[in-house]
Amino acid sequence: MDKKQLNSDWPLSLRNDQAALPVTSDSNSLSHYLKAATSDNTRKAYRTAIRQFEKWGGRLPTDRETIVRYLLARAEVLNPRTLELHLTAISQWHQVQSLNDPVRTPLVRKTMDGIRRLHGKPKQKAKALRLEHLTTMLTHLHQLPESNKKRRDIALLLTAFFGAFRRSELVSIQVSDLNWEPEGLIIQLARSKTDQEGEGKMRALPFGDSAVCPASAIKHWLEVSGITQGSVFRPINRWDQIKAKPLAPGAVNALLKALGTACNFDFVPDLSSHSFRRGLSTSAARERVDFELIKKQGGWKSDSTVWGYIEEGRQLSDNATIVLMKKMVDLIKATL
Repeated sequence: MDKKQLNSDWPLSLRNDQAALPVTSDSNSLSHYLKAATSDNTRKAYRTAIRQFEKWGGRLPTDRETIVRYLLARAEVLNPRTLELHLTAISQWHQVQSLNDPVRTPLVRKTMDGIRRLHGKPKQKAKALRLEHLTTMLTHLHQLPESNKKRRDIALLLTAFFGAFRRSELVSIQVSDLNWEPEGLIIQLARSKTDQEGEGKMRALPFGDSAVCPASAIKHWLEVSGITQGSVFRPINRWDQIKAKPLAPGAVNALLKALGTACNFDFVPDLSSHSFRRGLSTSAARERVDFELIKKQGGWKSDSTVWGYIEEGRQLSDNATIVLMKKMVDLIKATL
């Protein structure tokens, strides 16, 4: 197989992970399971990375010298995390093709290490929504005329925040995933970013005051919309008609930014769907909610991630300077 043929097969191998598969009666079944081993989002990211490498002039298979030249050419243009993704995509291509992986060579790795040290920047984080922000957005929605969109947006806003949902999880919720109990609602997630094997995750939303209760908001949304099966959150057109398909993940970000603009927030560019998850965790941390309860509600697997959110939420309240400033005030008073 020459370079041109390998290169043209790359998009197919990204989609199906089936390059160099043995031709047998089980090939279709094998390719089906190999495809399932990698998420669609990951394949999409790898395809984009390879296209950028090829647009620069790279070809697959490649060698360490070409990769190093690519890194040098792009080091001051792309974020080091983006370059690392490109290296991962190139590495995966060679491994799938059973070829020597030039990305693993010391020269490539040391070059990448140097780029990270010289050009590394803090990862841009989504603005964490505080309870005050959520209250302002909710008040704005309640002041709008009654409509399907208004009721959907209220339910989506409260569910996303108190359920600490990722946008992909939020838009994938089905009516059949809702388990109603006397104490509230339990949502069974069929798939999530940290549960690619479908073991199943649950988010519990207990009943509370109807003004801020996500379970009550979902119940009311389903009643006014007449939705009895399929997707819970759906697109609504300009005539306030509910579509049958699920809401697109990108629509969650668009809604959040639109609400932020309507509420005159000065951090609208920093809002994204992740603002819900960061908002729930940091807000709970400020209220001294137990670590295990925060971790459970957000479905986080990593303790360090949760502790990071807790430290962020308490960085001004749990601060050494508070004690020192109080001591200094006492010293000043003593000299008067």
